[in-house]
Amino acid sequence: MALMPKRVKFRKEMRRVRPRKATKGNYVAYGDFGLQALEGCWLPGNVIEAGRISCQHFLKREGKLFIRIFPDKPISKKPLETRMGTGKAEVEYWAARVKPGTMLFEIAGVPEATAKLALLRVAMKMPVRCRFIGRRVRV
Repeated sequence: MALMPKRVKFRKEMRRVRPRKATKGNYVAYGDFGLQALEGCWLPGNVIEAGRISCQHFLKREGKLFIRIFPDKPISKKPLETRMGTGKAEVEYWAARVKPGTMLFEIAGVPEATAKLALLRVAMKMPVRCRFIGRRVRV
C-alpha cells in the first residue's frame, strides 16, 4: 500500500511548481548518513515505498531507516482521448514535493560503507539525481 494522508481538507489541489532550493529538511537530522536530492520533482508514494523496500532488504534488519518525505500532494490525471470540460479529473496518485537539496532518506546504526551501498540502491529507484551525505559534527 502506497503512502497517502489519512484525510485532507480539500480533495484536489492546484499543480503549482516552485523552482526553489530547500531551506528546511536539507541536512542530516536523525541518522548518521543521508540521501539528498539534487533536483526538484514530485516523488510518487510508490517510488518512496520502492526505495524503502530496497534499502531494508539490503540492510537485513540492521540499523534504522528514516524517511524524511511524505506524499501529501494529490496529482490528478484525465484519461486519454477525453474531451475538454467535464471538470477536473480524479486523484491518480499522491506525491511528495521535493526541492533541490531535500533530504530523502537517512540511515543510523551502520558503518559508512554499508550505508553508502544501501543508499546507492535507493538512489537507483529515484527519478532524480541524488548524493550521499554524512552528518556534520558541530563543535
